[in-house]
Amino acid sequence: MIILFNKPFQVLSQFTTDSDKAVLADYINIPGVYCAGRLDYDSEGLLILTDDGKLQQRIANPAYGKEKGYWVQVEGEPGEEHLEALRRGVVLKDGKTRPAKVEQIEMPNIGPRTPPIRERKNIPTSWLNLVITEGRNRQVRRMTAHVGHPTLRLIRYRVGDWMLGNIPVGDYVVR
Repeated sequence: MIILFNKPFQVLSQFTTDSDKAVLADYINIPGVYCAGRLDYDSEGLLILTDDGKLQQRIANPAYGKEKGYWVQVEGEPGEEHLEALRRGVVLKDGKTRPAKVEQIEMPNIGPRTPPIRERKNIPTSWLNLVITEGRNRQVRRMTAHVGHPTLRLIRYRVGDWMLGNIPVGDYVVR
């Protein structure tokens, strides 16, 4: 079984916690499924869950090179040199990233985030479509910060061939 879940902002990618933070169990009541990869607490979008351990490993393990696509709202307007740096791979504290596919895009057709992002009146924001084949801790955020454009909002819309599509925030579909 595969579950495609549209994870809301500020939900942990786990079923239990000792804190008062929202968890997957607040949205999904299907026993025996586990996350195939994670999304940070402050990231949104496609989270895949499965009851198949081998499939979970093929999705989550970067050795399999599964592409993950993100819509990234960043502070400022990255120039071509910033995008090219991401395309070549950037050196982070835990080593150089694999090359990313990246392009500047118009704002995707998404609803507002609750709560909204912080915006500064005199600093514009822009959107990137960023595709990576790794999944290091907070990797996309660290990559955009490295080139001088901190991430304000991060939405994963694709993992391999699975797409977020029109799944409402907080809902899921079973495949």
